[in-house]
Amino acid sequence: MHRFRLIAAILLGLWVVALPARAADTSTLEIASKTGVHAFTVELAQTEAERAKGLMFRKELPEGQGMLFDFKKDQEVAFWMENTYIPLDMIFIRGDGTILRIEQNATPLSTRNIPSGGPVRGVLEVIAGTVKKLGIAPGDKVAHPIFGGR
Repeated sequence: MHRFRLIAAILLGLWVVALPARAADTSTLEIASKTGVHAFTVELAQTEAERAKGLMFRKELPEGQGMLFDFKKDQEVAFWMENTYIPLDMIFIRGDGTILRIEQNATPLSTRNIPSGGPVRGVLEVIAGTVKKLGIAPGDKVAHPIFGGR
């Protein structure tokens, strides 16, 4: 009987490992800045586990794509770049869709805390240089369903 349980446990473990990873939920997010409206395809990080992993271990992030962290309610948050190999711009967004603060060119693999600077509902991470290239600034508006927009 003991041998049967051991074999069943091993087979169950192999089955779980073989399951495909859950496809990331994606949606479109728009930022209205002085230079126009800029659209991004974003992966949503909605659960504790998804937010903890974020963009860690990725080797690239194409222009026009990013990850949107949804904290479900406005709160102060802090990020770091441990195990993140690509430089990022971090856009901290209030619940009403207004950009509160931006951290440009966060250093890969750094454990320095990057604070939101106030309560935010979400954080958008995009490839470093995006904010400067598109003229995105604090006070600009973000449209996405988590902010009551589209």
